[in-house]
Amino acid sequence: MGRLKTIARRTFLIGSAAIVGGAAFGIYQMNKDAPNPLVAGDGEATLNPFVLITRDGVTLIAPRAEMGQGVQTTLAALAAEELDVAWEDITVLHGPPAQAYYNSVFLGMAIPGAHYKDTPFKHEMREQIGKVGKLLDLQATGGSTSMKDFYERMRHAGASAREALKLAAAERLGVPASDLRTENSTVIAPDGTTIAYGDLAEALAGITPPDVALRDPATWKYLGKSMPRLDMVGKVTGTAKFATDTQLDGMKFATVRMSPTRAGMDSYDDSAARDMDGVEAIIDLGDGIAVIASNTWLAMQAAEAVDITWTPANYPVDTEGLRAAIAASLDEDADSMVRDDGDVTSAVEGTEITAEYYVPWLAHATMEPMSATALFTGDALEVWSGNQAPTMIRDACAKAVGLTPEQVTLHTTYLGGGFGRRGEMDFSVLAARIAAAMPDTPIRMIWSREEDMRRDFYRPAAIAQFRGVVQDGKAVLVDGKVAAPSVFHSSSLRQTGAVPPGPDRLHVEGAADQPYAIPHFRIAGHLTNIDVPIGFWRSVGASINGFMLDTFIDEMAHAAGTDPLQFRLDLARAEHAPSAGVIEAVGEMAGWTGQTPANIGRGVAFSFSFGTPVAQVVEVEDTGRGIRINKCWIAADLGTVLDPSIVEAQMTSGAIYGFSAAMQEEITFADGMVEQGNFYDYDAMRMHTVPEFEVRLLETNPFMGGAGEPGTPPSMPALGNALFDLTGTRARELPLIKTFDLIL
Repeated sequence: MGRLKTIARRTFLIGSAAIVGGAAFGIYQMNKDAPNPLVAGDGEATLNPFVLITRDGVTLIAPRAEMGQGVQTTLAALAAEELDVAWEDITVLHGPPAQAYYNSVFLGMAIPGAHYKDTPFKHEMREQIGKVGKLLDLQATGGSTSMKDFYERMRHAGASAREALKLAAAERLGVPASDLRTENSTVIAPDGTTIAYGDLAEALAGITPPDVALRDPATWKYLGKSMPRLDMVGKVTGTAKFATDTQLDGMKFATVRMSPTRAGMDSYDDSAARDMDGVEAIIDLGDGIAVIASNTWLAMQAAEAVDITWTPANYPVDTEGLRAAIAASLDEDADSMVRDDGDVTSAVEGTEITAEYYVPWLAHATMEPMSATALFTGDALEVWSGNQAPTMIRDACAKAVGLTPEQVTLHTTYLGGGFGRRGEMDFSVLAARIAAAMPDTPIRMIWSREEDMRRDFYRPAAIAQFRGVVQDGKAVLVDGKVAAPSVFHSSSLRQTGAVPPGPDRLHVEGAADQPYAIPHFRIAGHLTNIDVPIGFWRSVGASINGFMLDTFIDEMAHAAGTDPLQFRLDLARAEHAPSAGVIEAVGEMAGWTGQTPANIGRGVAFSFSFGTPVAQVVEVEDTGRGIRINKCWIAADLGTVLDPSIVEAQMTSGAIYGFSAAMQEEITFADGMVEQGNFYDYDAMRMHTVPEFEVRLLETNPFMGGAGEPGTPPSMPALGNALFDLTGTRARELPLIKTFDLIL
């Protein structure tokens, strides 16, 4: 990874904003502080990377990307809680690519063992291993890690800033700092004298911020409450700036057509496109072309006018061939055996049940297609990109145009949806390459929806085979095999050029790590070696295995003659109390009896993922004109809920994302290319079909869990189980529209 770029004296640029005359604060709880990316000018103090006190107020530097999940609001609340800043005074901006904003959770997640079994010692081990991310400049948003990552770091930033402000005020007033207090962005003396934080900015230059104890949660006024979203006004008024909103003087507009087979381009004829009025240039990118024009629509029309012969794909060319390759890997030796309790090969008495499940390839389909703006001047590159991995993208853009990372300025804008897709580097790098072909001219590159759909890094298709035994109404054996291409291996090779050693735990998450007390429980992972480009998709492996394992658990419950909710509750109660708690809670919320009217079906599902147990009950109704989802009840236990409204929104949005995939979404292949191109053939759940939601948040989990991902895995099996309850037909394959008459 490259070095941190130098910040211009007296000006710190983030996005399109410049902050002048400020002081930055923060304190880490880590073995050694990362370098501060801010450089102080005259009359300024940059004491750490997270809080800026300017003459105009308080600016908090968010270390994570805002893609609609509300992360910047809660990050601000963490710092503001200790800083005593008035909520209406807060401005939040995304931080630059910098080691200081490294992710301290990602690497700790790789430590073996199911997270629900973590002891305080093992949890501490994860935290210590996670700090290695600092050495790798691992700055990334994803994996439901943001709050776990910055729960203490942002609070310490605010606390040390508060005490530094008091020290500066004490020098000015000639009173002990211990006699001062802070409130609503001011320091207050015993005699009532107040000094606004902004008035102390220059006085902070000689102050060393102390490390102080954090406040008791019982005193919180922001955390634990639903706070006004800091991004909401801009988004509802249309003034929020996404990558597609970037506007610079003299700008030209570009789009691309890249190989849909991911194998390259044999030849192309651009004569028709070059004759179109307003087309500035057509660039050969090796495995595709870019068109630069006077506006985006013209660029897209010209790109379609280019006659291109693509190199054939080097993977099976159609959906059936890809599925056969995945199925074949089930007959090969297992690549992992992460869960292997008891002895599944021994003779176990009881009723045996077997089943095979299939889930299709899926696209991310973010509402904002991939886009970025770049300006190349020969010795510098500036990029505006809604992205989830700033340091990696900065470095990749630098390499692509022959510069060092220090010569690249990356602005992270709002993201119009991410779900893992904007952690990839391809779209930002392409914008940089196009800009390098037209120096000194800002280029805004926007992909067409079709290009976005056909150049995605997909969630892989997967097949699972399960064998189970029930005895006396309980599960006593589960033997599962999961086959799919490896997201972890594919992403690692693409981004680092190597695959880390050890079993691929992501491949079997959502199955091997579930808190079920089953005496004989084995999950084998089988990796399929095909080159379809795949990447992280919301809740990753748990989105696949959550459907397949929980549907099988439901089948076992019915085979055992036991109520499906009670069946899960019995399995979880003996293994993990918080998991049992959410299953019990969702049953109470839904008034679960196991009995429904003739035209109503209800299904329950459970999944533990990203540190959070989530249970859902879905109710469906046969209206006579098709089946609709009436209601979804969700219970989740995050341990500590920092903002109830944001967590509730994430739980419901996660369920909607899962419903969309379960009901109708599927990526198919023909001639080595993806067949879907837009929302008319790859649609999401629409507003008129979204059910009523009820969410209950528990706080018994001993460690903080994530919010953005865990609502997705149980939504798919809960819907499928409800449809079984309604119709008697068991769905073992997605999307459900192939089997049921759903209202879309």
